[in-house]
Amino acid sequence: MRATVGDRLVMHGRTVGQHDQQAEIIEVLGPDGTPPFRVRYEDGHETLISPGPDTTVRHIAEEG
Repeated sequence: MRATVGDRLVMHGRTVGQHDQQAEIIEVLGPDGTPPFRVRYEDGHETLISPGPDTTVRHIAEEG
């Protein structure tokens, strides 16, 4: 998984009724765009994350 600052992580819900969560990548800490990532959720909460298989990257270039 590779990402750049400004991309969004989408963490898909793993159980019925659990909604997807999105977070903006504000810092890439791994080499060549790899995890871990520092992210900011929509409520302003920031955390360090190493995404699992239930997570996808939405690149900012794809949204334009």
